[in-house]
Amino acid sequence: MAADNTLLTIIELGGYPNFSPLYQRKGFQTEIIDSMRKAIKWLKKNQPKVIVAEFNFQIDFRDRSSNLDSLMAVLQRMPDTRLIVFYDQDQRPQLDDFLAVYPVFEIIAFPIEEQALEAALDRAIEEAA
Repeated sequence: MAADNTLLTIIELGGYPNFSPLYQRKGFQTEIIDSMRKAIKWLKKNQPKVIVAEFNFQIDFRDRSSNLDSLMAVLQRMPDTRLIVFYDQDQRPQLDDFLAVYPVFEIIAFPIEEQALEAALDRAIEEAA
């Protein structure tokens, strides 16, 4: 399952611009999924070059600290896939705890600036070359 030129974006919370035009300009075929459960199912058959997802910490998660824990278990089998995480500054302490355990390619705080995302995508493309 080699990484292709696909970018998976997992939009569970939203509240930021649609970056699909940017992804397409960078040469990615974009797959948009609205839940982590659907994304994990999709990842069983596909290996994107880049995943863009939101960090969502909730204290009531029973067996994990965030929505990304399950995703990271799948990504361990995909070392060539780069994960870009959007996060709310209020959740930075919880994100730091997450980052102490899991490798993430790039984190970008809300509000998401297109230039910051474009720079992260450029680095991901460069690393994949």
